[in-house]
Amino acid sequence: MPSKVGVIIMTYGSATTADNVGTYMKHIYKSGVPEGLVEDFAERYRLVGRSPLVDITLDQTSKLERHLGADRYIVRAGMLHSDPFISDVIAELRRAGAKRIVGIILSPQFSSFIMDGYLTALRTAAADHGYSADEVSVAGPWPTESDFIELLAKRTADAQIKLQKEYKVSAPVVFTTHSLPERVVAKDPNYLTQLGATIDAVVAKLNDPTLEWYAAYQSAGHTPEPWLKPDLVDILAKLRDKNSPAVLIVPIQFLADHLEILYDLDIAGKEQCDDFGIAYNRIELPNTDPLFISALANVVKALIST
Repeated sequence: MPSKVGVIIMTYGSATTADNVGTYMKHIYKSGVPEGLVEDFAERYRLVGRSPLVDITLDQTSKLERHLGADRYIVRAGMLHSDPFISDVIAELRRAGAKRIVGIILSPQFSSFIMDGYLTALRTAAADHGYSADEVSVAGPWPTESDFIELLAKRTADAQIKLQKEYKVSAPVVFTTHSLPERVVAKDPNYLTQLGATIDAVVAKLNDPTLEWYAAYQSAGHTPEPWLKPDLVDILAKLRDKNSPAVLIVPIQFLADHLEILYDLDIAGKEQCDDFGIAYNRIELPNTDPLFISALANVVKALIST
């Protein structure tokens, strides 16, 4: 029998409801949570009701294990800032008999400067549980993975068909990604290259010469320093000036429903659209779509083969 491979799918984590925002924030801000942040985010969670991020990620790993084959792979989800934590999951994989660890960060595009936290947590936990450095592999960015691109393009095209029927015109598409401080991107400009590669691949897959599209950033942090522009609201203002009746938001970095989608887009983004007289629409996130599970499997297999 071949040795089993332990696959850990890593994401940031989340509070689930307003009641555990304080604990969640304390894990993120080790030196002290900025004043007012817990209250601000607790209200967002109250408006959303419940973040399904952890539940969806666990479901993604269950489906990925079935896709890869449970006879060879043990797939688990590990969070950076909420339960189940990466360190606990590595311990579980060791107990389950995994001889090798493969880590996948649930972000197709990422700044290595930002993602170092995942690598440190994984490698520290792996060493603590007896894995050598050459028994641990972590996938790099995968911004143009073919099944991932196909899924985004399909969902965009399907949404456009519905919007054309309703508004008799194609809605402008706004590709959104998580904003970062400008200082971070200055240290690691590859993040912008990866974002551009994903957008270019989706646009090419859509193959629509009439497509009107824009790229925007969302979910900028609560700090006074400059963050990447244009923000989504900047693009919406431009569309208002063009009298666009509707917009289609296409997140290209977020892979499961969570606060940045359910609040930042579906509540705050929709309110901005309403203020500008633009009908708000967005595609469904990958979540547990079979094409997305296939994309994750392809990333795992590519890493195993190296």
